Parts: sequence; structure tokens; C-alpha cells
Amino acid sequence: MRNILVVVDMQKDFIDGALGTPEAVGILPTVKALCDCFEGEKIFTRDTHGEDYLSGREGRLLPVPHCIKGTEGHAISPELSTDGALIIDKPTFGSVELQSYIISENEKERIDEITLIGLCTDICVISNAMLLKAALPECEISVVADACAGVTPQSHENALSAMKMCQITVYESAFEFTGVKVMRKYDAAFRELAKH
Repeated sequence: MRNILVVVDMQKDFIDGALGTPEAVGILPTVKALCDCFEGEKIFTRDTHGEDYLSGREGRLLPVPHCIKGTEGHAISPELSTDGALIIDKPTFGSVELQSYIISENEKERIDEITLIGLCTDICVISNAMLLKAALPECEISVVADACAGVTPQSHENALSAMKMCQITVYESAFEFTGVKVMRKYDAAFRELAKH
């Protein structure tokens, strides 16, 4: 099985910087644990803006400079290893580059599941989950609820509900997610044994 983990915008400005929240700080150990134990490909996205951020549409609607390229706030948390991972800089909530990359990779070799974790559930996680679901409607697209945080706890829950309605699997916990992975692995092994 080919599985991909997409770690969305786990950057200083979203964790404990300009737009940080206690909930974002709180998910960091879970995100780290999932990244460390994930067996498959990893992709990290980075929200990326220029010095002219405030002059654009997003900057006018959210006038808080954040994730400015080259600043400390733009960096992925140093607690997360990006070794061997693809890093995609994205100028807005959803990444068309990520979507195109996934489509291209699926043409080379079928992708079985794409799991998203990170920040913010109600903005960038849901935007990318929906883009990936539209690109690969037959692929299992999932999110791990306790490895995501929203702008507010309520908007986090609203986004999870919306994704469920769009047939995106929502694992309530990293424990549930890893348990399902282990069961699938054993199931595949037992099926292989049964052939002999």
C-alpha cells in the first residue's frame, strides 16, 4: 500500500507565533509522534507570504503578517524532522501545487491513502483535504482530529463535520489512526498467508 502523510503548516507563526493558539501548541507532541512513526511518504506544506502580505486580499482580510518567507515564523517547528520529505510552499490556503504533485504521483503508482494533520483544521487542512478529494475521489483521504487544531475549538469541530460530510475519513485520535494501520497491515499479511 502506498500511503502519504501531509503535514499542513506546522510553522512557528501558527503554533506559538503571530497566529499561535494553545490548541496548536497542544497538538505538537501528537504531530511529532505521527511523523516519527509514519511508514510512507511525507509532505510538509508551508504557508508562504512575502513582505507585501498586507497589500493582498488575504492581508486585507486578516491584517496580521505571518509566515513571511525568510522569517523565524515561516519555519516548520524544529521538533519535526523533515528529512527525506517534500516541502511545498503555498501562497494561499489550499495548494494547487500539492494537488498537481499528488495527481502526478498517482499516475506513476496508485496512492491508497492520504492522511492530513496540522494547522489550521478550519482553513488550510480542510482546503487541502477537499482539493485532494476532488483530484482523487477513489483514494482514501483522511484526517487525524487530535493532530489538528483550528482557529477556535468550535471551528475545528465544524471543519471536521464538513469533511465527514464530504466522505473524508476523520480519525478521532492518533491512537485510532495507528490502530487501523496496524490492523490493515496484519490483515494483508494474513491474506497473503491464506494464499499458501
